[in-house]
Amino acid sequence: MNLSLVVSIIGFMLAAYSVIANDVIQTLGTFLSSNSKRNWFYLWLYAALILSITLIIGWQLNDGDVTYGRLSKIPLPEEITWWYILPPLILMLITQFGLPVSTTFMILSVFSSSQVIEKMVIKSVTGYAVAFAFAFGIYLLIAKKFESKSELDKDHVKKQEKYWMIAQWFSTGFLWSQWLIQDFANIYVYLPRSLDLSSLLLSLSFILILLAYVFRKRGGKIQDVVKQKTNSANIRSATLIDLTYGVVLYVFTVLNPIPMSTTWTFVGILAGREYAITYLLNKGAINETYKKLFKDLYKVNIGLVVSIIIAVILQSLK
Repeated sequence: MNLSLVVSIIGFMLAAYSVIANDVIQTLGTFLSSNSKRNWFYLWLYAALILSITLIIGWQLNDGDVTYGRLSKIPLPEEITWWYILPPLILMLITQFGLPVSTTFMILSVFSSSQVIEKMVIKSVTGYAVAFAFAFGIYLLIAKKFESKSELDKDHVKKQEKYWMIAQWFSTGFLWSQWLIQDFANIYVYLPRSLDLSSLLLSLSFILILLAYVFRKRGGKIQDVVKQKTNSANIRSATLIDLTYGVVLYVFTVLNPIPMSTTWTFVGILAGREYAITYLLNKGAINETYKKLFKDLYKVNIGLVVSIIIAVILQSLK
C-alpha cells in the first residue's frame, strides 16, 4: 500500500467524521429536537436507511460516482500528500467550539482551482440570500398562524401532533436526501471518482457508524445553533423548517453541479425565519434578533476566511 493511498483513506475517514459531526445537524437538528423523547436508535435507523438508498442510487446511476457529478470539475490529484489531511483535521478542531463552518470551503478548496473556488463562493453566498428571502417570505405569510404561542398552545394543534409527526418524518427524509446529494462530495473527494462495490460498502459502513455516534450524542455542540431559534423544538415548526430548506437545496441541486456550502443555506433559512417571526410577533425583540443573525453570519464567515487561507497555503505547497 503506497503512501498516497494511505493518505487518501485517512483523509476520507477524517473528512467523513468532520462532515457528519459538523454538518448533519443542519438537516437533522430540528428532527432531533422535536423527537428528543424518542430512542435515538430508531431516529438513526431512519436516517441511515435514507442515506444508504441515496448513496447506492447515486452509485448506480452515475457509473460509480456517488457524488452525483459534484466532483466533475474537481479531479482526484495523481498524488495525495500528507498536507491534504490538514483541512478535515482543522475542521474537527473548529467543530469542538460549536462553530457552524462550511465543510465545502474547508475541504474542497484544497482540491479545487481558483476558478472553481470562486464559483463555489458565488453559489454559496447566493444560496444564503435566496434562502433568507424565501424563508422570510414564507414565514411572513404563515408565522401568525403557525408560530405564535397562542396558536401552538391550542388544543386542536396538540390533537394533530401525530399527523405533524408523519409530515415531519417525510419532510426530514426529503431534506436529508437533498443535503446528502450536495455533501457527499465533501466526504468522497479523497477517493476515486468511480468506486467499486467493495469500496462503496466499506465507506458506507464507516459513515453509518459515525452517524450513529452523532445521534447517540443528540447532535453535540452544533445543535445549540438550532435550539436557540424560536419554536425549533416544536414538531410543526420543525416540519416547516425542514421542508423550506429541502426545497431551496433541491433548486440549487437542479441549477448546476458546482458544489455549494449547505451551511450558508442553512443559516440563511434560520435567519429569514427568525426575522419574520420576530417582525410579526415580537417587534420589541428585533434588536436581539439582529444580534443573533449577525452572530451566526459571523461564525460562517470565519469558516470561509479560514478555509480559503488554508487552501491558498496548501496550494502553494504543491
